[in-house]
Parts: sequence; C-alpha cells; structure tokens
Amino acid sequence: MADLYEEALRVLRIESEWLEATARLIEKTFARAVETLVRTDGKIIICGMGKSGHVGRKIAATMTSTGSPAYFLHPSDGIHGDLGILQKNDVALVLSKSGETEEIALLLPCFIRLSIPIVAITCSGDSLLSRAADVVLPLPDMKEACPYDLAPTASTTSMMALGDAIAMALLQVRNFSSDDFAQVHPGGTLGRKLLTRVSDLMVSDSLPEISESAPLTEAIAVMTGHRGVCFSTDTERKLNGIFVYGDLGRLMKNRANVLDLKLGDVLIRAPSTCCEEELAAIAVSRMEELGITSLVVIDQDRIPVGILYLHDALQAGVK
Repeated sequence: MADLYEEALRVLRIESEWLEATARLIEKTFARAVETLVRTDGKIIICGMGKSGHVGRKIAATMTSTGSPAYFLHPSDGIHGDLGILQKNDVALVLSKSGETEEIALLLPCFIRLSIPIVAITCSGDSLLSRAADVVLPLPDMKEACPYDLAPTASTTSMMALGDAIAMALLQVRNFSSDDFAQVHPGGTLGRKLLTRVSDLMVSDSLPEISESAPLTEAIAVMTGHRGVCFSTDTERKLNGIFVYGDLGRLMKNRANVLDLKLGDVLIRAPSTCCEEELAAIAVSRMEELGITSLVVIDQDRIPVGILYLHDALQAGVK
C-alpha cells in the first residue's frame, strides 16, 4: 500500500510541476488572451477533441455560469453540420495538446473565414493551431504523469486550471457580482444562500418591545412569548438594548435575587444587529460566530423592524 501512496505523490508532483511551468509560460500572453475573449459581443466557442474536449466542456460551463456566455462545439460535430452555430462576432478558444488534431485543423479555416479571433491553448508553439491563432497560451512540453507518457493527465490538468484562470479573469473584467451569480444559480443551496435576504425570513409582527423601566419579571414574560428575546427603544424608538434568555441565565448564576431588577438594569446596550437588505447567510454566519440565536433587524435610523431567528434561517436552508 505504501507503494501506491508513492505513486500518488509522483503523479501529484508532476502535475504540480506542469502548473508551475504553465504559470511562467503564459505571463506574456494571458492578459491579451483575456482581452480578446472579453472583446466579443457574441459567444465564446470552445473546441477540443478527446480529453481536451472533456476539459473544454467544463470550461464552457464555468464561463457560462460566471457571466461569459460560452458554447462547447465538438470539432467532429462542427465539420459535419454544426458550424451554423458560429457568428461573425464570436471568438474561439481552442484546446489541443499537439495543435495538429485533424478535426481541429479542418475547423480553423472556418474561424478564419468568419473573422473569428482564435485563442489557442497548446503545447506546440509551431503547430498548425499556433500559427492560425491570434493569441497562444503555451503549455509546457513535458512528460505526462502517465508512466508511458501516453494518456493525457498533467496536460489536461493544466488546461483545466488555465480555463479556470481565464474564467475568473473574465468575471473580474465584467464586474460579475455575487448577485449576478445568484441570478443564474436560483436553485438549491447556492440559490438560497445568495438570494435570500433578512427581510424574507424576519418576523415583523408583534415585536417583543418593552420599556426599560418595566420590571424584569415582565420582561421575562415577553421573552417567553417571543422565543427568548426582548428589546427596548428610546424616546425616538431607536434600539437601545436587548435582553435574551442567555443573559438571564448568566445573571441568575451570579446574583441570588434578580426579580427586584428593572429591565434597564440588565439590558445589553450595544447588541449585534442586522438590516433588512442584508443577505440572510451573512446574518446567520454572524449569529453562529457570536453563539446567539436571534438578531434584531433595524432600519437606517436604528428603529427595530423585525427579529431574525437562527432556527427560521436554518429551517429555510440558509447556512
């Protein structure tokens, strides 16, 4: 079994070396490649055969989900009728280790005829693909992790990583925000995390507001009816303190008789709060970090407008 672990280390070491070499090689052309891809008003057409094609599909999916419309065109399908997807305002990102793949070679004249700029990712700087490309992102000419130097392994890892780097650079150039990301990922946990606001989950009816001059016994009754929390406001209705069951427990631990106190004697005067437009996931993270189970929701004037309960947020799938 130790030999198998050594094999894992060998493969990972080779692939790491490929990534480091790739980072050095693309220094002079990466920015120009991104500028070429972002300049289009159309789609990014991504092509690749075999394992490069599988990588290309993933890159297309990543780009599309991060604000850069991309389409994977299989070279074989392209030369058998699917070239109708191409438009003059598109740009091509072509992946080929050798740069001499027959199906890729047959596509290149079509790109050139339509004046579609070509960004190439290839190991060969003197290949047909490199000569046809407007910008070349070179990969190192090194041995694969395959012990026979046959199966694409480290080369496809570098292609994949380079595709991620391009997608993230495009995201930055396009100012693609987390809100934009949410709009194209409305389903599942990610959608809930990015789309759900505090206003969607807060309780705004019958808020547990009580005067700080009220006896603590009265405050306890209010807390009991509102999941262990109450708060007080000043003469302008601005929040000036909260009190929760946890505070009561700590108070009773350190004081024999607490029932003769007023709420104002024990209020937490600078509580953590949240606002309606805040992402619920951020508010949940704050509650978990502070070890609390609720937040008073305030408006821009610090007037309470609701309560966000941790249990409600977690039940809604916001984590």
